[in-house]
Amino acid sequence: MTAKWMLYAKKADFNALAARFHITPISARIIRNRDVCGDEAIRKYLYGTWEDLYSPHRLKDVDLAADILSEKIKAQKKIRIVGDYDIDGVCSTYILYQALTRLGAVADYEIPDRIKDGYGINQQIVDQAAKDRVDTILTCDNGISAVAQMARAKELGMTVIITDHHEISQEDGKDILPRADAIVNPRQKDCGYPWKEICGAVVAYKLIQVLYEKAGVPVKEWKDMVEFAAIATVGDVMRLQDENRILVKEGLKHIPWTESVGLKKLIEKNNLDSSSLSAYHIGFVIGPCLNAGGRLQTAKLALRLLLCRDEEEADRLALELKSLNDQRKSMTVQGLTEASQQVEQHYGNDKVLVVYLPQCHESLAGIIAGKLREKYHKPSFVLTKGAEGIKGSGRSIESYHMFQALTGVKELLTKFGGHPMAAGLSLEEKNVESFRRELNRQADLTEEDFIPRIWIDVPLPISYVSEKLIKELELLEPFGQGNEKPQFAQKDLTIRSARVVGKNRNAIKLSLVTPEGTPMEGMAFAEGDLFLQEMGDSTVMDAIYYPGINEYNGRRSLQVVIKEWRFK
Repeated sequence: MTAKWMLYAKKADFNALAARFHITPISARIIRNRDVCGDEAIRKYLYGTWEDLYSPHRLKDVDLAADILSEKIKAQKKIRIVGDYDIDGVCSTYILYQALTRLGAVADYEIPDRIKDGYGINQQIVDQAAKDRVDTILTCDNGISAVAQMARAKELGMTVIITDHHEISQEDGKDILPRADAIVNPRQKDCGYPWKEICGAVVAYKLIQVLYEKAGVPVKEWKDMVEFAAIATVGDVMRLQDENRILVKEGLKHIPWTESVGLKKLIEKNNLDSSSLSAYHIGFVIGPCLNAGGRLQTAKLALRLLLCRDEEEADRLALELKSLNDQRKSMTVQGLTEASQQVEQHYGNDKVLVVYLPQCHESLAGIIAGKLREKYHKPSFVLTKGAEGIKGSGRSIESYHMFQALTGVKELLTKFGGHPMAAGLSLEEKNVESFRRELNRQADLTEEDFIPRIWIDVPLPISYVSEKLIKELELLEPFGQGNEKPQFAQKDLTIRSARVVGKNRNAIKLSLVTPEGTPMEGMAFAEGDLFLQEMGDSTVMDAIYYPGINEYNGRRSLQVVIKEWRFK
């Protein structure tokens, strides 16, 4: 399906902004396109530092939680950290466990099994903690919806501290909160923390900052764990705006000096350079490896790696996680192939795609649903066969509110939850066809909704590309969710030559010339032979691109990476 190319039309005095902040109008336009408005927000976006982070004391109950933990540490009471099986949960658990043990706490941790336990703390974990004579349960990246489980913990006489970042259920406009001695979650209605979009690991990081302050520990001690707050922020796909941008920037800078032997080994096994990591590397290389343990085995594998101090053991664990991620990628490709075949053969005319893959590992349903959504630009659900019925995950498009859609068919479901763009559900196998049929019957979608839109930041002639501009664009990093990599456009580029390169023939080396005669090297990453077939006899194209520097054998040259193209 041909995508629509759309140009941002957000207004501002770009020349004035450029003059005030010593940038080009091009960068000023991009910043406005990311909805960063006002001098203070722009200053923080471009030049924010540690001093611009919000005080952790603005989080409701954070001082109370730190006071309770300080007393428990002094009294040598047993503390059990209960995390989650994804990258945010693993990093949250790492931060809390490291901080507590460094302060002399008697602490251990538990992470639920994705398949056996499901998400978050359950009653079995609570009961086991009581049997193990745990005094205090400390959750991270979960717990805010565990009303029954926390009530059970209180009945058994345990202290409960919840740290979480997820949405809070409401009734009559009031938060429905579990019984707990302290709850640290910026999404509480009466929490005055100014930036609600932090992940679970950042909530944990803020708590240990306060805990260390109370213990008189030097600032360096909590700063030295910033890379794990950054990794979790990117890996949990949080918006890279406001405070998150600063934390990720600082975290990426700190990774070369990380104390975690395991993290160093994981970077090494993926052939990455720790001194030049970007948010992309975290999101698409390191993060998936840390998540692979929780998907296919146990998330404790990733946590053991991060905590490992022995070089040989860390080497083995890093290799195991990389191998699991390679296995996960292979399983995903297989699942996507089967899902696409079902769509092509049976469901091509459906407005909402519902694919049932009984043999697919249930932890991969969300990934495959996301790839289906990308391929067909339709809301997509992937259902798998679990131990107790059918489980599924969905990924949506902007014009389809997935959670509301599931509410419309809730009588067919045993459980569901989510938000506009993603959801999870359970149902009985006998209801799969009815689920597909009813979702499509109720879907108020038009053909226009299925046309993907690609947003262009600036229609910028390639002749404007320079090393100075490329250097300035680095100020806008890190790129990711909520701060997407800028996209530029140029019409009527002449293609002087195009050749397929790479051992998998998945890249195309281009020699281009602008209508004014400016030459430029280009690269496009796609199936090379299909690109040439599509190109045919065409010698002119319109392109959406991003500028960069090509370094090869000591030679530096300007080049553009072609993201989208149209042959003429």
